[in-house]
Amino acid sequence: MLHLGKFNTLEIERESPHGLYLTDEIGNEVLLPNKFVTEEMEFGEDIEVFLYKDSEGRNVATTEQPKLQVGGIALLEVFDVNEIGAFMEWGVEKHLLIPFRNQGRRLSPGDETLVYMYLDEETHRLVGTTKLMKYMDGDPDKLKVGAGAELMMWHATTLGYTAIINGNMVGLVYQDDIYEDIWPGDIKHGFIKRVREDGKIDLSLRPFGYNKVTDESQKILDYLEKNGGTMEFTDKSNPERISRTFRMSKKVFKKALGLLYKQKHVVLEKDCTRLATIEPVNKINSAPLKAVQAPSKASEAPKRAKESFSKSNKSPKHTQEGSKGIKDTPKRSNATSEKSGDSAWKRNDASKEIIEGPIKREDTPKKSNATPKKSADTAWKREDAPKEIIEGPIKREDTPKEIIEAPLVSKDAPKQNVEAPKKTDRPIWPED
Repeated sequence: MLHLGKFNTLEIERESPHGLYLTDEIGNEVLLPNKFVTEEMEFGEDIEVFLYKDSEGRNVATTEQPKLQVGGIALLEVFDVNEIGAFMEWGVEKHLLIPFRNQGRRLSPGDETLVYMYLDEETHRLVGTTKLMKYMDGDPDKLKVGAGAELMMWHATTLGYTAIINGNMVGLVYQDDIYEDIWPGDIKHGFIKRVREDGKIDLSLRPFGYNKVTDESQKILDYLEKNGGTMEFTDKSNPERISRTFRMSKKVFKKALGLLYKQKHVVLEKDCTRLATIEPVNKINSAPLKAVQAPSKASEAPKRAKESFSKSNKSPKHTQEGSKGIKDTPKRSNATSEKSGDSAWKRNDASKEIIEGPIKREDTPKKSNATPKKSADTAWKREDAPKEIIEGPIKREDTPKEIIEAPLVSKDAPKQNVEAPKKTDRPIWPED
């Protein structure tokens, strides 16, 4: 018997100008056009072909591979739309018609949507529809929690993504369980998570319970081995980064990481996680680095003093230019180089003085610091003195009359009879 919309195994019976005629077990014939005939085909051989009706209503066989059969669902693209409906590309030369009455929403060329194909009882032609719920006649009570199922992703909702279960039921994958990009028509291997009392089915794209943790733990181990045995992720890492990298929630990640820790596969550190077989990086050559990076300052000072002092001994030319007529200077410099580090440091300073100018002996009397202090005091007094003289002629309440009548006289100056300025004279300004 010939089955439209499905694959049939038929025998090559005879040849005609239009192609080969194939027959079933009861003698029904169908034409295989010449464009599908190959040289390998022989009379009496059984071949597998797909049957449909052409534009004139005749049964036709093809070796093309359609995207779906009768009772099946597939993601199809709209090729064209006219006054009858939308014509879909489905892998066969003749396009599949979806009448307007079978469209959940009006389709346009280029649109992609899930299509269910059936055999119309009146016209005996293959017809498509986007109204899928009427064909979802599976029994949810036969499903077992935790059992695997083939899922075809349908469309997104506010709660997650709807999926067709084994081609005859609809369930929902919640958004919290989705850690990968999903598109309509994708085929996924999922699991039955829960069957509600109202018949609604909750789905999961990953196994749950202990099996789920085991699978996710293996994924973490694979990531560690791929990245040299260490990773920057810990149980305190950002949930979004965990989701992007491992495609799992932080809750599942922590359970999987904890399982690996209990099994002593990994070592948890403050800022990273590493395999138990990998040594921590911060312990390698840590002591030698500290010894090299922190030399004692006490050992550096004498060394630098000796080096600078030896350089001064190797340049007698500068010594002679700095202090002419002193012949015993190099001998004294060599003798002092054998002394302790502190004396060498002092001699180093002495050599610098020789290069710059005449030798400064230790017994040279140091200049007294009393003079600068005295000059500073005098400057302070002189700074105030003009202010007092300037303020004198301006008759202010806070101006002392004694300053006007007796100007400032230095202690070392000889005593002279200075008359007090008369009231009629002009004031004494700093320029005078």
